[in-house]
Amino acid sequence: MADKKPLIKEFTKGLIAENPVLRLVLGTCPTLAVSTSVTGAIGMGVAASIVLICSNIVISALRKIIPGKVRIPAYIVIIASFVTIVQMLVKAYVPAIDESLGVYLPLIVVNCIILGRAEAFAGKNSVIASAVDGMGMGVGFTGALLAMAVIREFFGSGSVAGFQIIQESWPVDPMIIFILPPGGFFVFGMLIAVANRMAEKKGKPKAELHGCESCPMAASCSLIGTDGSCDVKEATVK
Repeated sequence: MADKKPLIKEFTKGLIAENPVLRLVLGTCPTLAVSTSVTGAIGMGVAASIVLICSNIVISALRKIIPGKVRIPAYIVIIASFVTIVQMLVKAYVPAIDESLGVYLPLIVVNCIILGRAEAFAGKNSVIASAVDGMGMGVGFTGALLAMAVIREFFGSGSVAGFQIIQESWPVDPMIIFILPPGGFFVFGMLIAVANRMAEKKGKPKAELHGCESCPMAASCSLIGTDGSCDVKEATVK
């Protein structure tokens, strides 16, 4: 029983307290890009979760074998392998999802949530704990995507998961701005505000945008100073 409680905590932290999108503010690009529809959000969430769980397990199992100097390239190779497998399966069995996600499906390779969990957790903890962490973060990521997609699709096109809710005969019309980038940022900001409010009630700090010092590549970047500043135009890796 003593081991079950920490594992439950590892899972639940990704749902609200350390939600990768609303609390850690990671994976913002795919979140804004694919959350225009519920179908796309679920597809991206499930695909990213599978990659996250599998890569966490493998990285944790090999954490004592992978040399520290090449751990980031090794992590990327492992993640890319699982992304390739998932992409091939999606293309074979659910081509509609593959078409709706477009380039964002293969770009899961560079999703900072997956690489971040590999560096911050899987590379330092047991296989079981890493798998549970991956599941929690994956569910949290999918939940955030789904929440955004429901709001944006309903108000932007009058439908949810393709089912038309707002009929043409109704006196109100969908607000197309919700499925455009400005609407995505608006909904994203509102959900972060709600998450911050919930966190405040539990004594948690607010979500903040982090600088280069929080990047998994920060230790090997030659242009990050002691103050965390970085010249992104000339950034190189040692």
